[in-house]
Amino acid sequence: MSVKLGFNLLLWATHVTDEHMAIIEDLKATGYDGVEVPMFEGDPEHFRKLGRRLRDIGLVGQGVGIMPGGGKSAVSADAAEREGALGHLKWLTDCTEALGGTMFAGPFHQPLGQFSGRGPQPEEIDRVSEVLKQAGAYAAKSGIEISIEPLNRFECYFLNTAAQAADLIKRVGAANVGYLYDTFHFNIEEDSIVDVIPTTFGQINHVHISENNRGVPGAGHIDFASVFKALKSAGYDRWMTIESFGSALPDLAAATKIWRPLFETPEDVYRKGYRLMRDGWDAA
Repeated sequence: MSVKLGFNLLLWATHVTDEHMAIIEDLKATGYDGVEVPMFEGDPEHFRKLGRRLRDIGLVGQGVGIMPGGGKSAVSADAAEREGALGHLKWLTDCTEALGGTMFAGPFHQPLGQFSGRGPQPEEIDRVSEVLKQAGAYAAKSGIEISIEPLNRFECYFLNTAAQAADLIKRVGAANVGYLYDTFHFNIEEDSIVDVIPTTFGQINHVHISENNRGVPGAGHIDFASVFKALKSAGYDRWMTIESFGSALPDLAAATKIWRPLFETPEDVYRKGYRLMRDGWDAA
């Protein structure tokens, strides 16, 4: 199996519908193998129909989501909130299966932007681990993998580094639960975004390619050539998916702190980003 190249549709929508099909068709024409489909609302039947449309176009669909809060939080001391988090992860599993995907990814440990004033505590790690263990067992029945995303310290407190993520995945101990390596977040948190690849490679099951400012991949200062080389040397053969955010979605722009234009056009992001990944991977 060779690496697959994807694009995250959160650049345009938190809920993908027929109005986005022209964009998706252009992603296929650009050369992408698949798309990450936001799962923020809807039911499995919606994603089943969408999955058929994607397959007709020739693309694979995978899921992407968050831990929404509002009674759903894996880190919470409230057992009802943890049960709500587990229910949310089961819903994401069902939607991903309906889509025809094999994985869903995101920061499923805590809601975005909630802070305790300190780092993760042992009891919190125990709580999250147990929720993810149960979610992994449920997802495994459908052949679905879960990829847990560490975020930078300005977006969450529970999971920030590759080492923390690898330790959490080891604690969960489920073959279908791994962590998402994201160049944007690790550009902030790690001394070297390259060195963490070989040291935590056994726990990585997904990769997000994102520039240091979340704009056009390759236009900033991240050394993607070294990232590709390290991933390829380690034997990575899964998805590399571009994640970029703009101002088209006000709520998402607020959550991701997008206060200014990061690119001239979305086409610049996905076309230049594709060439960066395709040429960079081939050259690694």
